[in-house]
Amino acid sequence: MIDIHNTAIVEEGAIIEDGVKIGPYCVIGKDVKIGKNTVVQSHVVIEGITEIGENNTIYSFASIGKASQDLKYKGEPTKTIIGNNNSIREFVTIHRGTDDRWETRIGNGNLLMAYVHVAHDVIVGDDCILANNVTLAGHVVVDSHTIIGGLTPVHQFCKIGSYSMIGGASAVNQDICPFILAEGNKAVARGLNSVGLRRRGFSDEEISRLKKVYKIVFRSGLPLKDAVAKIEQEIEKDKNVDYFLNFIKNSKRGITR
Repeated sequence: MIDIHNTAIVEEGAIIEDGVKIGPYCVIGKDVKIGKNTVVQSHVVIEGITEIGENNTIYSFASIGKASQDLKYKGEPTKTIIGNNNSIREFVTIHRGTDDRWETRIGNGNLLMAYVHVAHDVIVGDDCILANNVTLAGHVVVDSHTIIGGLTPVHQFCKIGSYSMIGGASAVNQDICPFILAEGNKAVARGLNSVGLRRRGFSDEEISRLKKVYKIVFRSGLPLKDAVAKIEQEIEKDKNVDYFLNFIKNSKRGITR
């Protein structure tokens, strides 16, 4: 059954699936689709072409799918896509895409704590934690299994690699490589995220190999091009090393070192 509070406004055309609960004073736009067993608490606004998956909880005063703050946006029919099993806490804002990617996308199993801002054309992977007041500017990509500490802004077009952790109150203006710890204003690499990797089931051998990669990139003093060449020559390849190297090679803004 669907449970919609009598003070909520659900516009004609919205698709609300079985088991959804919509609390008091919510506003759900006509182009919104909400998947099974998602709970929308009180005073939530969901607008635009927005697709929300199953088993999400959206807390009070969140705003999802509104037009971006990009002054170039002219009302194009862009989207907001949210997966399954996410927890979106109080006062989170998630803006729809622009004609860059045409959508803002959040994956599965993420926790967005209070006051997180997700700007236009952002992509967030799966199983990420964005602590209070994290601010993702437009076009940012956050790969899966990432933790970003509270009060941290991330500059537009930056990419955050998987299994990385960024300390609170940092300022990120270049790409953060996967598997590392970074913090500071501006953020710099502080070490390999060894504890996080063990918690995620990485083997000692995998972690040891990544430590060698980390030391070459961040502690050898070599120019980045030479560090990459040294890794390719000296370090045994696996999927993690390949991902690390490809992340560096494909970086548009340069990496945080």
